[in-house]
Amino acid sequence: MRQGQETAERSGGAEPGLRGSNQSGMRAHNERLVLSLVRREGALAKSDIARMTGLSAQTVSVIMRELERDGLLRRGEPIRGRIGQPSVPMSLAPEGAYFLGLKIGRRSAELVLIDFLGRPVASRRRLYPYPTPDAVVAFTAEILPRLMESLPPEARARVGGLGIAMPFQLWNWVSYVGAPQAEMDAWRTRDIQTELAALTGLPVHVRNDATAACGAELVFGSGGRPKDFLYFYFAYFIGGGLVLNGHLFAGRTGNAAGVGPMPVPGRDGQMRRLLNVASMSVLAEAMEQAGEPSAALWEDPERWEVSGPILEEWLEGAAAGLASAILSAAALVEMETVVIDGWMPPAIRADIVRRTHAALHRLDLSGIEPPLIREGTVGAQARALGAAAIPLSQRYLVEAMGAGQES
Repeated sequence: MRQGQETAERSGGAEPGLRGSNQSGMRAHNERLVLSLVRREGALAKSDIARMTGLSAQTVSVIMRELERDGLLRRGEPIRGRIGQPSVPMSLAPEGAYFLGLKIGRRSAELVLIDFLGRPVASRRRLYPYPTPDAVVAFTAEILPRLMESLPPEARARVGGLGIAMPFQLWNWVSYVGAPQAEMDAWRTRDIQTELAALTGLPVHVRNDATAACGAELVFGSGGRPKDFLYFYFAYFIGGGLVLNGHLFAGRTGNAAGVGPMPVPGRDGQMRRLLNVASMSVLAEAMEQAGEPSAALWEDPERWEVSGPILEEWLEGAAAGLASAILSAAALVEMETVVIDGWMPPAIRADIVRRTHAALHRLDLSGIEPPLIREGTVGAQARALGAAAIPLSQRYLVEAMGAGQES
């Protein structure tokens, strides 16, 4: 699969199956189902899983014994005080499997190694003026051995795959990122997926970067997880994702809920694309025009050094744009929640959520049930963690995230 010929990802449909089958041919599905439930609910006893899945107690015992033997589940302390035998809660074993996630951004690349719980074990990041295939391959070749060295030798065989989160059709955004067209055209013909599969010796999956970030919220996010939510991620360009009925909906070409091109009114009342009012690139441009260096925006998501008036104007414009985009989306697809996250300090993320809620409720909501607007829980690393979640989901979960492009 050439990068210029992105194939569609399988899109989500009905609620992820929470019913198991006692037929022997469904054993692999049942194992993934058990792991999905334990990931979502936390530690569970055999009786809990049997009740939630409809599987027989004997089938559940066999499955959990096998998963424990494979190192994917571990036993907790027995819970006593009930009638009958003490129940033994089983939870995910952090060292049961590991996965790699590569984020290819317009200003930086990041490679992260996560454990089975989705917690970063090690990560490295590199800034660049614009992304090229050569730079990404060289970065991965240099950094991957360092990340692998962070694991004990016996654990390295448990690295189960590499996910890549990247903007599609990078060559179409040259005028926005100030890169030479000839160098960005290399993305049309370079098969980065196959190159990295050969380099790493691992299964490799590719997904749009903002969709991957949405997947990270779905798989690793904390707090209540709504079945349906629209997701916005602030980066160089604002992007988005969509979860319907508990599934990540990637669409025919993998670009579903690519919110950046949505038309919204600007501060002057003229219609503009959302990416032209709510992206970090808009803030960076305003800073540079005012004589403020913007490089720090891409260096550390925890610390933005922006003067008050410039930040205030950008926040107001971004919130107004988001509110208009949310209204349009809510008129088309009923959703209970909107989640906002991004490469930004948590305090600014909270401010955007507050301002977007206020801006939405200043609009005419007749006939619309306004969704709850809340902060994301994964944060700045959502794209890299979402990339790593793709191979994890492929191997061990009921397909909430759908399928990525595979090598």
